[in-house]
Amino acid sequence: MDYRIYEYLSVFIMSWLFVYGLTPFVIRLARRINFVDKPEARKMHLTATPLMGGVSVFIGFFALCIYDVAISAGRYFDRPMLGYLAGSVLIVLIGVIDDRFGMRPLIKLAGQLVVSLLFILSNFTPDELNLMFGNQYLSLAMMMLWMVGLMNALNFLDNMDGIISGMAGILGLGFFIFSLINQTGTNTEAMALIGLISLSFAGSTFGFLPYNFNPARIFLGDAGSMFIGYFLSSMGILMARHAGNRYNDKMFFLLPVLLLSYAIFDIALVSYTRKRDGRHVMQGGKDHSTHRINNVLGSVKVTAMIIYTINILIVMTSIIVFRIGSRELLMITTAIFAALFLGFGRKLDQVPVSIPANQLKTPKVK
Repeated sequence: MDYRIYEYLSVFIMSWLFVYGLTPFVIRLARRINFVDKPEARKMHLTATPLMGGVSVFIGFFALCIYDVAISAGRYFDRPMLGYLAGSVLIVLIGVIDDRFGMRPLIKLAGQLVVSLLFILSNFTPDELNLMFGNQYLSLAMMMLWMVGLMNALNFLDNMDGIISGMAGILGLGFFIFSLINQTGTNTEAMALIGLISLSFAGSTFGFLPYNFNPARIFLGDAGSMFIGYFLSSMGILMARHAGNRYNDKMFFLLPVLLLSYAIFDIALVSYTRKRDGRHVMQGGKDHSTHRINNVLGSVKVTAMIIYTINILIVMTSIIVFRIGSRELLMITTAIFAALFLGFGRKLDQVPVSIPANQLKTPKVK
């Protein structure tokens, strides 16, 4: 076990240092090729800002994933690993094209569906899909909905300096802790690899955070936010499978829902309030939970710290619930968080927000 501790530490530190050292070069490259995000009414920043942060995070993550497999004779570039990495490459490419040239929502959605299928079909056999929700087609549909939903939720939530880069690092550490406490005699190598991949992700996002924290010198862009959504949603599926197997109880499929509940809360709040008020649901705007918190506090930095704190509490709660292994506790805790978020959402709904023109639907001419 001692050698594995050094392996974990080395992977986390190397990914952090790699991205921390790479990002200034990416910033200069983005400025040179004019790959920048220009200010708009629906955005917070006031000056053109480099938009290739997701590429920097991904390169660090991908390089350390290759290292994770290459350094051990017991790990291989097998079908699940190749499918996982291929999905990550594809979602970043889709995001880069969208950031640079723009992309129709339906085309982007189609790309997200392909990426989800690539991950699921490379990591689950038809028999395993049948065991998840009793029917392979239902299981496939549920997992695709989960992945596409979270990719868009994280894309939506990437609306303020440092929010999801810090939040993603915290959640990545949560998946790492899960891999540690879920190790048994039969799954040690699988959990170790999940732990290393999670640390590669956490180290990469934390290495990027100093450049993305307010005032941001570079943004993640859709490439970064959708990649983060891909990682969190795919790891959530793997967590559900291993947690369900650990306790032989499908109720533990709720565990990643609890762990990723803040992202789910934000997209639910935005979707509900926009639909209720007759506004476009899928257009960007300044009415997310983060914008509302910032409108009350008047500080992007404090808002980011609050989001980090909430997610640290969620991670700690999720890990404790899993460690105890009680399905009743999991159900009660999930219900409590749902109630807390519902109350929090009602309070945030009372906060005035700025509604940009792109949010307003054009009235029909009678």
